[in-house]
Amino acid sequence: MIYLDNNATTKIDEHVLEAMMPYFQEEYANPSSIYGFSKKASDAIKEARGVIKDFINAKDEKEIIFTSCGSESANTAIKGVLTYNKSQKHIITTKVEHPCVLNLYQTLEKQGYKVDYIGVNSDGDLDLEELEAKITADTALVSVMWANNETGVIFPIKKISEIIKSKNKETKFFVDAVQAAGKIPIDVQENGIDLLGISGHKFHAPKGIGALYVNSKTLITPLIVGGHQERGKRAGTENVPYIAGLAKAAELAQDGLKYEATEVKRLRDKLESNLLKNIYNSRLNTGVSNRVPNTTNIGFEYVEGELILLHMSDLGICASSGSACTSGSLEPSHVLRAMNVPFTAIHGSIRFSLSKYTTEKEIDYVTEKMPEIIQKITAISPYQDELAELKKHKIANGRY
Repeated sequence: MIYLDNNATTKIDEHVLEAMMPYFQEEYANPSSIYGFSKKASDAIKEARGVIKDFINAKDEKEIIFTSCGSESANTAIKGVLTYNKSQKHIITTKVEHPCVLNLYQTLEKQGYKVDYIGVNSDGDLDLEELEAKITADTALVSVMWANNETGVIFPIKKISEIIKSKNKETKFFVDAVQAAGKIPIDVQENGIDLLGISGHKFHAPKGIGALYVNSKTLITPLIVGGHQERGKRAGTENVPYIAGLAKAAELAQDGLKYEATEVKRLRDKLESNLLKNIYNSRLNTGVSNRVPNTTNIGFEYVEGELILLHMSDLGICASSGSACTSGSLEPSHVLRAMNVPFTAIHGSIRFSLSKYTTEKEIDYVTEKMPEIIQKITAISPYQDELAELKKHKIANGRY
């Protein structure tokens, strides 16, 4: 099995699992209890909070809230800011956000909020002039993902923050960093971020654990109300094993950033260039640069993406046609639609996302098998005339 769907989820690192194990059996006490047995569990949470603080370069450990996932982090940040500040009803986000953010904003629109959705160009880059023009005195929140989950495109977070603060210093800035964490450096202070969410299972921690950064100057109303945990900002008994695992994964990810930027990127580029060279009806759906190092999104024209994935699965290759949260939908990707990817390619687009566990041998295998898969599917495509013309054009331009 060759797993190239790491933007959907990742394998748990063995060192992460090892760090978690003591808190399942030996040190299982409730960390909020006052007896001595609970101290190791309580200390584990405190230590983990410090690790995550350093991972994103927060100023204070008190700015870190442990959550269950990226979706909870986003909901806590967005609803928390808006509920605390009920006087402002304007929000700005992008057309290419993850469904956990977009669907929340569509719900908020029904509750009376005005939401502006900023567009992107064909490379997936955000229209910063449109963003700046939309910020008003009534703008409570700007919400922008750091790296897109389908294309890997990185948004200029620091520049966006500067634009926001120059137009309205009271506007809060939330960043969904779920696909950035563990792949590129994150510095909330340097980039002027007010709130930021991450999810452990995207960088080799288990599913079911995430974190939210809320800087000390940002006040929110908690999403989950109950006990005193997380300084009153997120009630519920702390998930100690998973918190310990998240911290270990963050440490390993920080140490592995150079490997991501070099070796993982090299393998991604090898896969990408070989597929584009050897499959005439392939196209890169993004710009070449300005992406996280593990992700590529390639469209195969005049073929169906789900059929491609089924053929790949038969050969033991795992990839996806978009966000895992929209799996099963027959609708074309909202991200690729926003980028104006041609209709001929949008339904046949495949996201390949690598990890530190991806090997050269695996990339060679996929490079060998993908042309065979696409050739088999194009042979039964009803668009034979269009395919022949496309092939002729690619040959004439030296691209095949």
